[in-house]
Amino acid sequence: MLTRNCLLLFLWILVDEGSVSSLRPPSPALGRSRTGREHARSSVGPMRNGAAGFQRVKRGWVWNQFFVLEEYMGSDPQYVGKLHTDLDKGDSAVKYTLSGDGAGSIFTIDQTTGDIHALRSLDREEKPYYTLRAQAVDIITNRPLEPESEFVIKVQDINDNEPKFLEGPYTASVPEMSPVGTYVTQVTATDADDPTYGNSARVVYSILHGQPYFSVDPKTGVIKTALPNMDREVKEQYQVLIQAKDMGGQLGGLAGTTTINITLSDVNDNPPRFSKSFFHLRVPESSAVGSPVGRIKAHDMDIGKNAEVDYTIVPGDGGAMFDIATNEHNQEGIIILRKPLDYETKKAYTFKVDASNAHMDPRFQSSGAFKDTATVKINVLDVDEPPVFNKPSYVMDVYEDTPVGTIIGAVTAQDLDASSSPVRYSIDWKTDLDSYFDIDPVEGTISTNELLDRESIAQHNISIVATKLSNPVLTSRVAVTVQVLDINEFPPELASPYETFVCENAKVGQVIQSFSAKDQDLPSAGQQFSFRSPKEDLKNKNFTIRDFGNNTAGIMTKRSGFRRRLQEIYFLPVVIEDNGYPPRSSTSTLTIRVCGCESDGSLLTCSAEAIFLPVGLSTGALIAILLCIIILLVIVVLYVGLRRQKKKETLMSSKEDIRDNVIHYDDEGGGEEDTHAFDMGTLRNPKVVKENLFRRDVKPEMKRGPKPPVSQDSADIRDFINQRLKEHDTDNSAPPYDSLATYAYEGDGSVAESLSSIESVPIDLEEDYDYLSDWGPRFKTLAGIFGEQSETQSNSATTENTH
Repeated sequence: MLTRNCLLLFLWILVDEGSVSSLRPPSPALGRSRTGREHARSSVGPMRNGAAGFQRVKRGWVWNQFFVLEEYMGSDPQYVGKLHTDLDKGDSAVKYTLSGDGAGSIFTIDQTTGDIHALRSLDREEKPYYTLRAQAVDIITNRPLEPESEFVIKVQDINDNEPKFLEGPYTASVPEMSPVGTYVTQVTATDADDPTYGNSARVVYSILHGQPYFSVDPKTGVIKTALPNMDREVKEQYQVLIQAKDMGGQLGGLAGTTTINITLSDVNDNPPRFSKSFFHLRVPESSAVGSPVGRIKAHDMDIGKNAEVDYTIVPGDGGAMFDIATNEHNQEGIIILRKPLDYETKKAYTFKVDASNAHMDPRFQSSGAFKDTATVKINVLDVDEPPVFNKPSYVMDVYEDTPVGTIIGAVTAQDLDASSSPVRYSIDWKTDLDSYFDIDPVEGTISTNELLDRESIAQHNISIVATKLSNPVLTSRVAVTVQVLDINEFPPELASPYETFVCENAKVGQVIQSFSAKDQDLPSAGQQFSFRSPKEDLKNKNFTIRDFGNNTAGIMTKRSGFRRRLQEIYFLPVVIEDNGYPPRSSTSTLTIRVCGCESDGSLLTCSAEAIFLPVGLSTGALIAILLCIIILLVIVVLYVGLRRQKKKETLMSSKEDIRDNVIHYDDEGGGEEDTHAFDMGTLRNPKVVKENLFRRDVKPEMKRGPKPPVSQDSADIRDFINQRLKEHDTDNSAPPYDSLATYAYEGDGSVAESLSSIESVPIDLEEDYDYLSDWGPRFKTLAGIFGEQSETQSNSATTENTH
């Protein structure tokens, strides 16, 4: 190392010798001075005075900087340079002083000669330069001979630092099957030497280990793939050793190394493969639907999501009985039972299964089918099974109050195994605690054991147990629902009152009316009705009943030529029967009127007066005739009323004919409770009658005192009433005043009404209203009113004649 440093110093002196004179500033007064690049031997003697091209400056000595080699390993202090001024005559009268960075500790100066030495080895990487100050003073007076001057001592760099990888070791990854030149990563080395001086810091990269798989760029340190189609499944990890060397990679340069761990990342370049092409599985026939029956596996050399496998069953024989799913943890194919198995029906199933990747890489699909296929055979194992009912559940209907022992239904179960063992039936007693039902253990028929009441329990839910005779441990159950039906209690009837008419121009076989029926029994959804004519009406030549079969029927004509003048109304009986238990029927009567219709069948009129009116009268004429009839009726009613009022006034105003206690007053009495018009006690007490002789039809001027109450049950009153009644009954010349005389206390407004015949006034005008009954059913009410009035009048006339 020392030899190399001396050689470098010698070469630097030779190069610098020719440039000192040109760099030294002009100074005519300068004797021995140094520039910053003078070495030790250049300071032996003073410069010649009067050198061409130099001029003296004001100051006698000038310098810029000195250099010192780093890492000096000599035994003596390293000579740095010499300070000298023209004022120094060599008589030791001038003293040189040094101050600043490292003065005294690192650097020292000879006060007499001005020689500067470095006391220890220096490191440029630790401190690249030192700034110091120098001054020449009089040794005796210590007075400065010249002003203090500052200079720099630089540490001259040597190649003493190798390149270093500060971030190593490195890790990187690159996809497998990558083409040549694919970028992997980049490494960087740092050299602490001076990059501005020589090649000490110029680094070159090279690969020491890792070829021929990878390469490195010598300048940038970028690492790339050097081989194509590197397969992760063959080798996944690579370790590459990279070297960084300074001095431009030349001989003698320092070097540093680092390691890069490179991993090939996986791509989906391998399809799944079954370990064998045929899988043989066994499954009991009693396996539940949805349970796993076996496992198969296809291996994929890839990893992660590239190794995920999808299994599918190829459609074909047996494929519909099973399904397959992938276990996400180990990528196994789990075969699942899709439908129930039956050994007696089929003993084996064979199908194929495809295995493919869930995530495909399109770069590798062109190499062929990216899947694998295997054959799976599943053998069904025979298992001793319980009996099987032919239905999952049973529903039976029975009417309430059905006799005990009546069979209401049956259940059937059989052993499907090859042995075909007999089956025995029983009722689970927990579902029939009251023993309403019984079952035949061999036939499976269910019968009633008690009378059923729908109002108590409308539905019974029992459980039937079927036991295998050869193995009683094997049993099966089925639910049986027994619905108690209500007995048919109500007969059907017409759905609504129908107003039926037949046109006079109706044709034979024409349906003139459709009707339906209803029933109060429940439920109404399943009721069926049938319609027919009664047996006694089968010879009806006018109409017949036609059953349409959908709970409706129609009235059909059996002849034509109906005339209202001959017969206006026809009655047609119809028998309606339901399908209940027991069946119920009823007979209803349909009323058919004969009406006038247009040629197209539209109704014109069915009114009774139209029969008697001449054909061709307009509507206005009919209205005028009707108004005339109404006016005549009003006149008749007014005339009859006036006649009655006139007779009543004539009878009551005759004051000479008043007999006994006949009292005349203008206002109407209020019955037996009316005691203001006259004194009721007059009739009840004979003594008072004799004393009170004033007229009762004139308001008396004197006030009567209160009369003592008379008992109505007095024998005197009864005798008086009977005597007066007998006198009036035998008097043929007098009008019947008995009601006024004998029953005066009852009055006109009594609830029982008057028993007197005095108001039985004969009516001169009598009219026959019997023709109203011929106008049809709409005038039946009016005809009945007028008919009753006529009968009442006739009876009243007969009663008066009797009196």
